[in-house]
Amino acid sequence: MINKNEVKRVANLARLRLSEEETTQYQQDLNQILQAADKLKLVDTEGIEPTAHAIPLRNVLRLDMTSESLGIDQVLKNGPEITKGYFRVPRIMEE
Repeated sequence: MINKNEVKRVANLARLRLSEEETTQYQQDLNQILQAADKLKLVDTEGIEPTAHAIPLRNVLRLDMTSESLGIDQVLKNGPEITKGYFRVPRIMEE
């Protein structure tokens, strides 16, 4: 059971100013949450293997295979403006 002093202490650590009504409300809310969590202790977990995730995780990786790259001419033909074998783009920084 959480008392008002504990609620005030946690609020102070979080740099929160709570009114007396808020302190009372948070005390009730936190106690309800803890009661709900206590119900989980009643669940029979005998024979259930502990897990960090609800579903099994696995990496989906593709084979790392090399393939032929596009030639410079093929790549540059899609550019709007080409200068000396490079894409020409608008200046974005001052010198």
